[in-house]
Amino acid sequence: MSAPVFVDTNVLVYSRDSRVEIKQKKAREWLGFLWEARRGRLSLQVLQEYYVTVTRKLKPGLAPVEAREDVRALSHWLPPVDPATLMESAWDLQDRFSLSFWDALIVGAAENLGCTYVLTEDLPTGQDLDGIAVVNPFERRPSDLE
Repeated sequence: MSAPVFVDTNVLVYSRDSRVEIKQKKAREWLGFLWEARRGRLSLQVLQEYYVTVTRKLKPGLAPVEAREDVRALSHWLPPVDPATLMESAWDLQDRFSLSFWDALIVGAAENLGCTYVLTEDLPTGQDLDGIAVVNPFERRPSDLE
């Protein structure tokens, strides 16, 4: 697989959530694959949501110092995106696909980064959003994309 894959916050959080072992295992499999293949992409929004979730909402959560290490490492998946272009894309996607604004920002960032896939459990699996396919990481394996 050579196409970039945009990773939503829930995948990152599940990789740290020991309460749901099967999802943790699958999330870690995806992240390991994307690190090795150098195909992972994400946005500042995802990093912010991840940090807040794992330090405040996840039980047991991560210490801020540990979460910051994760965010620093994941920042390698954060190519620059023009904020004005991203907002316009998100509004367009929100209107055309009836997405929430936050989901539209995710898909808009994926679009702006040239991703072919969005890895999330928050959107309908298989949905095509302007050529970006929604993939549920807990129903599919990385090898399914090849």
